[in-house]
Amino acid sequence: MKKWSVLLIAVLVFAATTMVPAAQAVEVEGDVYVGVYDKYLWRGINLSGSQPVLQGGVDLSAKGFTVSYWTNVQLSHSSQGDIDTDGDGINDTSVLDGDEATETDIILDYSFDVNDLLSVSIGDIYYTFNVPGSTHELYLGASLNTLLAPSFTVYYDWDAANEADLDGLFYTAAIEHGFELSDSLGLTLGALASYNQESPFLGDYSDFHNYELSASLDYALSDNLGLSASFLYSDALSDDAEDIGAIEDETVAGLSIAFNF
Repeated sequence: MKKWSVLLIAVLVFAATTMVPAAQAVEVEGDVYVGVYDKYLWRGINLSGSQPVLQGGVDLSAKGFTVSYWTNVQLSHSSQGDIDTDGDGINDTSVLDGDEATETDIILDYSFDVNDLLSVSIGDIYYTFNVPGSTHELYLGASLNTLLAPSFTVYYDWDAANEADLDGLFYTAAIEHGFELSDSLGLTLGALASYNQESPFLGDYSDFHNYELSASLDYALSDNLGLSASFLYSDALSDDAEDIGAIEDETVAGLSIAFNF
């Protein structure tokens, strides 16, 4: 699966870079990126069995609309999820094989400025997994174009949550600030707190979920090419998040490269 995911990213890179001259009239912008991380952490949950992953994607934007493709590839086998299918006491099946694309997302977003201070984003995330099943999640976010760039986003899983008769809501509040260290080097620091209201895959509870502290060093190799080293720390915000959601303290480190056009 990994070779097909990497091949698809390469095809999208070629298509995106070759279509730009023909699409200049509609001012198409975007980026192509790929990175390696020591694990896949999603909303505080370790989804790669603490094994390294390859993540990459493409964003294409025009007139406020953005279409995004993103995928996660497991780089090595993890015993997480191993089960004994034959009843012989030997775990013989794993959901996390090496070189396997475990998740692919397609996102449609529309963002606009209400005024000089307030920006709004609305969109849908379509999640597909290496195991049977998929889901859709709508989101609505608002951010202030001021000090610390505070933002608030609400997510609603209208697919899996509806089938499981759950509220399916997840909320995040975040801040971040960037520092220019030199003409080509920048540092971005961020913080996020979340609240889970019976969102699928996170646990059937309503309480504060996790917090995240992040840092990123971004180096401009050229006007269009950038290299980033990132670090994130996450931990639970409530007993329910620990006991029901199985949220533990986790760290993620990674290195990525992005081409902007």
